[in-house]
Amino acid sequence: MRQYCDVIAARSALGTGALQIENPTIGGTPFEARSESPDSRRVIRLCCAVLLFLVAVIPAISAAQTQQQTKPAGAEPTPEPAVPAILAAFDKYEVVAMPEAHGDKDLDDFILSLIRTPAFSEKVNDIAVECGNSLYQPVLDRYIAGEDVPFTEVRKVWRNTTQPMCGESGFFEQFFPLVRAINQKMPPGKRLRVLAGDPPIDWDQVKTFQDYLKFTDRDVSVASVMEKEVLSKHRKALMLFGVVHLMHGVGVPPPGNAVTIYEKVSPNVTFVINNLGDDFNLSASSISRFATWPVPSLAWARGTWLGALDFGHVFPVPFKLDQDCKVHYDFPQEKPMADLVDAFLYLGPQHLKLVEPMPADIALDGDYVSEWLRREALMGLSGPKTLKEFDQQIVNGAGSPLFPVVPDLSSITQSIIRGCLERNSHSSTPQ
Repeated sequence: MRQYCDVIAARSALGTGALQIENPTIGGTPFEARSESPDSRRVIRLCCAVLLFLVAVIPAISAAQTQQQTKPAGAEPTPEPAVPAILAAFDKYEVVAMPEAHGDKDLDDFILSLIRTPAFSEKVNDIAVECGNSLYQPVLDRYIAGEDVPFTEVRKVWRNTTQPMCGESGFFEQFFPLVRAINQKMPPGKRLRVLAGDPPIDWDQVKTFQDYLKFTDRDVSVASVMEKEVLSKHRKALMLFGVVHLMHGVGVPPPGNAVTIYEKVSPNVTFVINNLGDDFNLSASSISRFATWPVPSLAWARGTWLGALDFGHVFPVPFKLDQDCKVHYDFPQEKPMADLVDAFLYLGPQHLKLVEPMPADIALDGDYVSEWLRREALMGLSGPKTLKEFDQQIVNGAGSPLFPVVPDLSSITQSIIRGCLERNSHSSTPQ
């Protein structure tokens, strides 16, 4: 149920996000033939989904570059203590944007510690989130302000988004109550507001894949929320989304990702942070340079060898499939990372990262899990089909707390293409 990049279920990218799914049968034979843990499958699903929605109606993930890269020219990055550096960025920028959730417990724990810092609420007015259905913004506002709103009502905000990973997120089950608790100690004029960025999907009305596709314009929805609720009101906001929704200058597919859309009107107001390590295709010698960095730390991208790396040598490159299931690359593969993001967040060695466990209240909620499985099946995602399979998957994954290593992305790509071909073969009209 979880994800790695962003949501292999229908959108986002890099995890993260950037990463969640328009391509059915992402699991297919390549995955089912493996003995991966449930957390691995959830992470894989998340990652693919993110890339999917980001690039097109039927997007996918390309094979990662496998050759070792020569370190480009540029200065050595200078790590700084992460929390003070991020808070200082709000003195210059209206928005600080960074990835969240997607199964990365280390990243999620860092975000929770950031917003608990007393200085955070002194500098920030709003927190815009990927895992928030804008249909429920009035309910969310009342809950975050401290009004008497049942938890069973407010959890619809993150359980009923377009992204399956949100509905199983332990991070967001802690995040919303934490912001509410912080506000209870603040005067009304200083209270944080949480903004739901996801399209206003009503799952009671979604019966088919085509119904679902009406709500996949996620970047447009996010940009609209930021323009109306943050930038036009000259407020300060933390954005928590898969990083591909946040990168500067990503105009494909038109009109572009969320930050690129609103930067056409409000340029130079957003400071974008990428989580260093997620999918980074770096040589062992390059990775060893991080061994002396403090944890957590933040390093600026511009003028450094890290910032000089181009996107295609760092991340799996998103692509889209046309109606005939042929691959097309639109993403700016050769852009240096410093043109896409402003800084890198380092949270320690990638191989020691922990995966976020599924909260017990979700795992034990049979009615919700059944609905969650319906949504995944409607999107064409692989995974458990019954409550019994779902429960067994959780049991099987108990011994795998480490964040999974990304599998062979070429297998994912081929599985997505096969799913597209199979879908077309069962329909007179290509989807």
